[in-house]
Amino acid sequence: MISTVGIVGYGNFGSFVYKLGQQFFSEIEFKINSRRFPTDGKKFFDLKEVAQADVVFLCAKISEYEERMQEILKHALPNTIFVDVAAAKVYTSELCQKYCQGKKFISIHPMFGASSLAKTGGKIKDFKIVATDYALKNDTYQMLKTKFSKFGFDIIEMTPDEHDKNLAETLFITHYISEAVAKTDTKRTEIDTLAFQFLMDAVDSVKDDKVLFKDIYQYNPYCKQTAENFRSAMVDVFDEL
Repeated sequence: MISTVGIVGYGNFGSFVYKLGQQFFSEIEFKINSRRFPTDGKKFFDLKEVAQADVVFLCAKISEYEERMQEILKHALPNTIFVDVAAAKVYTSELCQKYCQGKKFISIHPMFGASSLAKTGGKIKDFKIVATDYALKNDTYQMLKTKFSKFGFDIIEMTPDEHDKNLAETLFITHYISEAVAKTDTKRTEIDTLAFQFLMDAVDSVKDDKVLFKDIYQYNPYCKQTAENFRSAMVDVFDEL
């Protein structure tokens, strides 16, 4: 029975996890630990107390993941389930295998964020959650999978390597193009085509995630080649003109 959930890190995604928790699990007590907010004993708590919740989500920057994971696991109780939600699954799955020995964990990557929820008017139907690894009893894992599927989430299972390869060719390339468009200072106009609106929606959805963009490039083994391929293709397109 899960009665408490801890969230470590309260940036864009940590605050989003908290919002979803309030929406779907009002009966559960959520405790947050953030280096940016002081403890108040109501919403924000010290790391030890948060790490001893029944389930703990680590929502830190990927570059800080190893440090923060070790801090959490030092205080976690034997039955605490550690949840890795990072976007670079090969890297963080290796960390889980290294530091979670004998402890329960699950590695997932929700393929959506606050901007996605805003665009659907708060509806989460068919939002994808990728599950790449876990150290749980199978019946516990299947129960969680079934519960989230009933909410409307689409649970997709794949290896960490498959996830990172797919992400480099989808989310990363979308972010890469959007960053380039943003640097041109392109603006919306009153005669925008539908395709251009979609492009600018993509720019808007990632414009506040520059740290995540750089972290994914650094920690996903496929992103460098993807970026090089796209740069080469853009040169070819320009030359064809």
